[in-house]
Amino acid sequence: MISRFASSCPRSLPGWRAQSSMLRPRPIVTPHYQPRWTPALRAWESTGEGKSGHIDAAPNESILWIDNLFPLKLSGLLRAPWRSPDEDLSKLMERFESSSLGVLDPINLVKRAIPETVPVKIREILPRLKDGGAFVKFTYPANVSVQEIESTISKSLQENPVKPFFSIWRGVQAGLVQGIPWLEDLHRFPNDRLRVEFVPKVPGEEAVELSQETLYSLFRRYGKIAEISSQPWDSKVLPRYAYVDFASVRDAIMARNCLHGFIVPEKLGGGKLGTKLQMSYEQRAKQHRFWDWISNHPRIVIPVIVALLTGLTVIIFDPIRSFFVKAHITQKYSLSKSRLYRWLRQRTFDILSLRREKADQAGLNALWTHRKDLIDQIQNWLLETTSTFIVVQGPRGSGKEELVLNQALRGRSNVLVIDCKPIVEARGESATIKHLAASVGYRPIFSWANNVSSMVDLAVQSTTGVKAGFSETLESQVQKILQTTANTLTEIGVADRSKHDPDASLAVDAYLEAHSEKRPVIVIDNFLHKGDTNTIVYEKIAEWAAALVQSNVAHVIFLTNDASYSKSLSKFLPDRIFRQASLGDLSHDVAKRFILSHIRNGDDQQSETEDSDEATEKQPPVQLDLTDLDSCINTLGGRLTDLESLARRLKAGQSPQQAVAEITEQSASEILKMFLLPGKTTNDGEHTWSVEQAWHLVKSLAPSGALRYNEVLLHATFASSTSAPDGESALEGLANAELITLRSANGRPGSIMPGKPVYQAAFQQLVRDVVLAAKMDLLVLTELVKIEGKTIEKVEAELALLGGLPRQPRETGPRIVYLLAKLEAAQRRIEAFERDMAGLKKVLGTEY
Repeated sequence: MISRFASSCPRSLPGWRAQSSMLRPRPIVTPHYQPRWTPALRAWESTGEGKSGHIDAAPNESILWIDNLFPLKLSGLLRAPWRSPDEDLSKLMERFESSSLGVLDPINLVKRAIPETVPVKIREILPRLKDGGAFVKFTYPANVSVQEIESTISKSLQENPVKPFFSIWRGVQAGLVQGIPWLEDLHRFPNDRLRVEFVPKVPGEEAVELSQETLYSLFRRYGKIAEISSQPWDSKVLPRYAYVDFASVRDAIMARNCLHGFIVPEKLGGGKLGTKLQMSYEQRAKQHRFWDWISNHPRIVIPVIVALLTGLTVIIFDPIRSFFVKAHITQKYSLSKSRLYRWLRQRTFDILSLRREKADQAGLNALWTHRKDLIDQIQNWLLETTSTFIVVQGPRGSGKEELVLNQALRGRSNVLVIDCKPIVEARGESATIKHLAASVGYRPIFSWANNVSSMVDLAVQSTTGVKAGFSETLESQVQKILQTTANTLTEIGVADRSKHDPDASLAVDAYLEAHSEKRPVIVIDNFLHKGDTNTIVYEKIAEWAAALVQSNVAHVIFLTNDASYSKSLSKFLPDRIFRQASLGDLSHDVAKRFILSHIRNGDDQQSETEDSDEATEKQPPVQLDLTDLDSCINTLGGRLTDLESLARRLKAGQSPQQAVAEITEQSASEILKMFLLPGKTTNDGEHTWSVEQAWHLVKSLAPSGALRYNEVLLHATFASSTSAPDGESALEGLANAELITLRSANGRPGSIMPGKPVYQAAFQQLVRDVVLAAKMDLLVLTELVKIEGKTIEKVEAELALLGGLPRQPRETGPRIVYLLAKLEAAQRRIEAFERDMAGLKKVLGTEY
């Protein structure tokens, strides 16, 4: 409640109103002095007479609005829904009443705002804490107009400003209330925008929408107007309204409290019946300028966001990934390095596997003795300062990995092994990135996030027309992983450098060039495995390896089965000569020593494990039959994996002939499954050769073991194949699949040999199978019939074209004779093929 006070109270009281003529002295009216304060003690109230929301005014009374008495921030006290505004106001006013600082008393500001010379009597003061001011009801003499009183007070406030303590720039202002103010206690708080509604004077009548010029003339006197917005012409909202935006909230408060309920007469544009103004504060829709700018400029914002996210990723994740890469290379935190793990392994797993490991190691020792010169050569290359690749080439199963990792790099720390096989065979870009990151220890890796980023990038591009750049290509992700690994390798190379070293002041590359023994070693295994697929991975790895070698960061060793590796590596180191080491099949004597070492070591271990204290019955020793071992080794060849398989079978008690027969049969089954079954054609999108081409090579290599390269290309199955017309690509694909081996002569392909020595015997076994040979020959003949049929179609088409000429020129005679001869020869070959096919079908119909 906003209270009013009687005139019998002191002038410093916050409210005044007359009570009874018997208690108050009659004022003496003179031109110089007018008694203005008539005491009537009332309670503070904020909603007018009887809480009706309006102020009653007699004919000789008027109302004045005095602004800037209270801070607007205090209106926040009224926002608490569990407390009454009247209670808050009364407590606040009690603090004002009990204050000993008169300057802070808002009622003193009212007294100072109204000069002594103004002939008015204050009847009532209604403070409006929410609006930061107060309504002052007063009476005035009949011979003085309220406009003169208003102008006198305004002039006095301009000449002698009254400024409250909370506002040093804006003083107290006063304005005559021309309408009927609404004293509401709703949670509607002042704003600089007013919604002015045009309503009829009497309900049911018609109101007139005021123009902007009329509104400007009515509201401009209360303060600077920023904008006037009329209701859209097509709007159906009633009553009609307009927005008046003031430059200051205080000006909007003054205008609302002075003009609310004002009836605009006809002469001011209010119509014949007059138009009533109803005003309320309109909360502006918050202008999200920053967000609007972002949404309206995607071509600028999206690249900036991508750059910020990239920078954040670099700051947060790159140090973590470098740490894991370093730990993966140095094996510093590996469990196998701990003493407890090694102690437990020696007493559990090693006891069980010791016998087998010793047998295998004995056979390998014989092999490494034979290849000791090659091992020493690789170790010497690692000590040289020459910046080039070390390439170890050999067929699969020749022991490349064991030679390099277990012998040449034994005892050497800081070795990183990258196996290209799982990386290339991975399905999809996410799996490729995952395997590459795992091979170098790069984590955390969010391989799935690129799929989500691709979808977001596609959505943004479809809506804005700009590629967001959230998704990364396979090339960029591989580059990022390899770059982080290169930086980590540099740190590892100089980790042991001390400040007291004589060359501590050298740059990193110069230091590593001078100390080649401290460079890490990178072993890239299975390089060019399935070289025709996923070439971008091989190119990026080779490019990265070349950069490491040229900057003296690390030694790089490539292990490959492909004899044409120089074609891929020379693109990145064109001016360097590679250090090459070729591994072939073992010679007959070395292969025999390798097998005998396996067998003897197994016998020694069996004798060492005999326990004389046990009462169990001893098993009789296995009697080894080594008859015809030399001839079996000749059949098997010198491939290391095949020799190991033979040695294990011999130790199990098999004879050499029986072991070689089983190995040959197993190889024949692999060839049949991988190359000769239906469906192994170029139609599956993976192979560049056909079944007919593979069988032609198997059948031709079975008796001789070697073919001329160009002779094979001239055969019809390679020169005119309907399913794999590129003969050279077919041979290269079969070589990569290791069915054959291409031998070079003078830098060009010269001869074709079986992929492994044991394949010679496997080819012979497949050819001896009558049913299989008949079936495969039938496929080849069918293919040849198709080829000849196409030849006949072409000849017939050309003959039809020549026969369609209106006259037969003499010059076409030789051509016609040639075509007829070619047609006859093709027909004879088809007849011969069909006769052979009939015999093969008879075999298939009678044999099992």
